[in-house]
Amino acid sequence: MKITAQQVNELRKRTGAGMMDCKKALVETEGDMEKAIDVLRKKGQKVAAKRADRDAAEGVVLAKVSDDNKYAAAVMVNCETDFVAKNNDFIAFTRSILDFAVENKAKNIDELKALVMNGRTIEELITDQTGVIGEKIQLGRFEIIESESTYSYIHPGNRIATIAGFNKCGDNLADAGKDIVMQIAAMDPVALNKESVSEEMIKREMEIGMDQARQEGKPEEMLEKIAMGKLNKFYKESTLLNQAFIKDGKKSVSQYLQDVENGLTVTGFKRLALA
Repeated sequence: MKITAQQVNELRKRTGAGMMDCKKALVETEGDMEKAIDVLRKKGQKVAAKRADRDAAEGVVLAKVSDDNKYAAAVMVNCETDFVAKNNDFIAFTRSILDFAVENKAKNIDELKALVMNGRTIEELITDQTGVIGEKIQLGRFEIIESESTYSYIHPGNRIATIAGFNKCGDNLADAGKDIVMQIAAMDPVALNKESVSEEMIKREMEIGMDQARQEGKPEEMLEKIAMGKLNKFYKESTLLNQAFIKDGKKSVSQYLQDVENGLTVTGFKRLALA
């Protein structure tokens, strides 16, 4: 059976697979379009299994807020090479996943993977892309924030994206929201405030502080006090609300928010970044 260029082009548009792969699939299925799609999908699954041990350290990170501004999501889709990460089709594919997640207000990564888009689950679509692109593709991370108002930021290059929630809403908060998600991108806080820092992290910082003081020759009875001072410095530098505000280093982020509106604070944040 002769396969026409029109058939090959149609299959390519529907699947995104290469021209030769499309032609081979159509020849194998004697021109049956749906069976050819299945052949390409099976190829994608085989490629995914074959590349399961490959390192997918590159990728795209995007973030978006829902129409009602009460839900924000950030997604990371990984690939193997920078070449693929910068490809417009790959970026558009990642954006389509994020758009669908926001539209359906997915709660976590497992729920996102199970969502059905265009007759396929998100997880299946990602497997399909592995076959189309020829690299290991995976859904690396998915994070959400739900609050009275939410904001998002994507750093140029699609390698860092942040989302944050506030306890209040209103048009007057737009600039503050933008400032905070950019602060999170730039300063990489480990927690919202002092109270949000894990016991494990506190213990680690105390041990490091004591070891540093000991190596400096400080008396043993002073080590804990010195380490506490270092821990307080850690809180100031590494927790969002206590950090110096990037646009005015004389203020903490918390003080800046109080200047915007009394009682305004951040309820939570997420930061996704490629190494």
